[in-house]
Amino acid sequence: MEYKGLKLDKFQEEAITAIENNKSVIVSAPTGSGKTLIADYIIERDLKKGLQVVYTAPIKALSNQKYKEFTAQYGEGKIGLLTGDSVRNSNAPILIMTTEIYRNMVLADDPAIRDVSYVIFDEIHYINDVERGYVWEESIIFSPPHIRMLCLSATIPNADEFARWISKIKGHDVVVVQHTERPVPLHLNFYDTELGITSLAKFKEFSEVPEYGHAMGRRRARPKYVKAPSHIDLIREIKDKLPCIFFTFSRAGCQQNARELAAKRWFEPQAAISNFIRKKLEGAPTGINELQSTKLLRQILPFGIGFHHAGLLPIMKEIVEELFSQGIIKVLYTTETFAVGINMPAKTVCIESLRKFDGISFRPMDSKEYFQMAGRAGRRGIDTEGFVYVMVDRREFDYAKTRKTVTSDTEPIKSQFRLSINTVLNLVKQHNSKEIDEILGKNFDAFQKHGKDLVQRKTENHYHFQKYCEKLAKLGYIKDGRLTEKGEFASQIYSDEILIGELFATDFHKQLSKYQTLLLIAAICYEGRERTQFHHRFPSQEAHRLQHSLRMHHYAQKDKRFGDVIDITAIIHPLFNGENLFDIVKNTSLQEGDIIRLLRQILDKTRQIRTASKDTHLTSMLHDCQTRVVNCLKDVDIV
Repeated sequence: MEYKGLKLDKFQEEAITAIENNKSVIVSAPTGSGKTLIADYIIERDLKKGLQVVYTAPIKALSNQKYKEFTAQYGEGKIGLLTGDSVRNSNAPILIMTTEIYRNMVLADDPAIRDVSYVIFDEIHYINDVERGYVWEESIIFSPPHIRMLCLSATIPNADEFARWISKIKGHDVVVVQHTERPVPLHLNFYDTELGITSLAKFKEFSEVPEYGHAMGRRRARPKYVKAPSHIDLIREIKDKLPCIFFTFSRAGCQQNARELAAKRWFEPQAAISNFIRKKLEGAPTGINELQSTKLLRQILPFGIGFHHAGLLPIMKEIVEELFSQGIIKVLYTTETFAVGINMPAKTVCIESLRKFDGISFRPMDSKEYFQMAGRAGRRGIDTEGFVYVMVDRREFDYAKTRKTVTSDTEPIKSQFRLSINTVLNLVKQHNSKEIDEILGKNFDAFQKHGKDLVQRKTENHYHFQKYCEKLAKLGYIKDGRLTEKGEFASQIYSDEILIGELFATDFHKQLSKYQTLLLIAAICYEGRERTQFHHRFPSQEAHRLQHSLRMHHYAQKDKRFGDVIDITAIIHPLFNGENLFDIVKNTSLQEGDIIRLLRQILDKTRQIRTASKDTHLTSMLHDCQTRVVNCLKDVDIV
C-alpha cells in the first residue's frame, strides 16, 4: 500500500485498515518510525468527507508545531487552534488543541465536537503523568460514543490491556498495532572521565575492580575520587558524529554549556546564520536584542551552537528550531521538553545524567523518559545509524538501575484518575444518578482491578464523589441534586473552582477595581518559587486593600498564594499601565518565557471567568483586562 508516494510499512497498513473499518487504534512504535503518517491519513480522508478531526497534544509547543505543519499542508482555513490562551478558527474541520481543552469540551458535552469522527491523542503515554494523567483518562471516558480514537506512543508495554479497557467502556473494537524496529538503529555508549567512551558492561567491569589499598588489606582505603565528566570533552570525542542534541536538565546549564563550547572556537562561523537571525528579527521589538538570552544566542548561533528552553521568547525558540531543522546547528543544549513530540531528530543524542530534578527532589530517570530522549538520535533518510551517549558520574552510578532504564521501556500505562471539583460539577450537571454511578466505575484503575465487573462494582471514586457533593452542597454549589447558579459558574472553571467561585460568583468582586481584578487573577495563576526575585515592586493602596480583603475572606485567607500579591505588582502594574514585556523583565528575575507563560495563564483564566459569569459589569472589566494582557503580548508571543 502506498500513501503520499511512500510505500507503507506493515504496521502503518494495519492501522489504516482498522481505521477504514471504523475502529479505534493504539499505535506503539519507536520515535521516527512514521506514526504520524497514520494521523495524516485520517485528516486527509475526513477532510474530503466533510468530517471534523481533533488532534490533541500534551504541550503547547507541539500544538503550535502541528498548527504550522497542517496549515502549510492543508491551508489556513482548514485548521483551527485551541490552547486556552489562544483560539484561532475554532469552526475549522481540523482542530488542534491541548488535551486539557479536549477534556473540557467532552466533559461539558460541547456541541462543537458533535461532528468529530476521530480524536488523535499524540503522546498518549502522558496518561502516566502524576499531575496531569487524569486529563487523558477523562478525555477517553467522556468522549461521545461515535468518536473513534487514534492513540500514538513510542512504547506502551501494556497496550493490549489499555485497548481492552477502551473497548469495554466505549463499546467498539480497539485494535493494537505494535512496531518495535527502529528505522535507524541506535548505538548506546556511556561516557566516564577516566574511561572516556565505553559500554555499560565495560564500565561495570571497571567499577568492580577493587582499589589498590583495599586489595592490599587496607580496609579504610577510600575509593579514588573521579570528577564528573565534562560535556566539552565528550563533544571533542564525537565531533565526527554531529549534529547532536545535548539534554541538560537546567536552563542555566544549557546556556552555560553553550557559552563554554562556543569559547573553544572549534567550528567556523557562518555568515548565513547571522543573516537568517537578522531577517527573522526584522520588525520585531528592539527590546528583544537587549535580552541576555538573545545576546548570547546571536553570539553563539553563527558557530553552530545553540540552546533551547522554556525561558526563551517564542521567536528565539523558533529561530533555534528552524536553524536546527535545516541541519545548521551542530550542538544544541536543551532541556527535556525538546524530547516531547517536536520532530527535531539529530545524528547523536547526549544525556547529561540519568538523574533529574522533578521539581521536588532528584530522582532516577524512568525508562520512558530515557527512550523519549534517546529516540531523537538518528535521522530517517539521512543517517544509517544513530548514537546515544550517557554521561556517568561515578558517585551516582548504579549498574542494576541503569541497565533497567536503558535496556527497554518497561513502564506500563497506569491510571492516575482522580476526581476534580470540575468533574463532579459537570457530572451532576450532565447526568442522572444511574449514569454517574456507571461513569465513576469506568476509569482504567477500576478496570485493572475488577475487569468484567467494571460498572457493577462501587469504587473509591463513588465514595469521593459523595464526599465532594456533600462539601459542595454546604458551600452552596449544589442543592437538591442540581447545580445552583454558583455551581453553574464553577462548572466552567477548570482549576481552583471553589476559590474562583467564592471570589467571582459572589459579591466579593464588586468591591474591586480593574487593576485589583487583574492583580487578583494574576495571584491565582502565579506559581511562586523561593529563588524568584522582584527588583521593583509597586505597592499601593489598591494592592494593600486587595491583600487585606483576601486575608479577611472566609475561603481565600487559607490560600498562601495571596501572600505574593505585592510581589506580583512587579509584573501587573507596568502591564496595566501599557508598558511592554521588556519593561517588565527589568523588574524580576523571572525569565521572559516564564513571564509570557504567566500572562497566557492569566488570559486563559480570565476567559474562563468571563465565559462563566452573567455579571455584565464583571465581564466588561475582564474584557478590558484581557485587552491589556494581549497588548503586552502582541509583539512577542507567536504561534
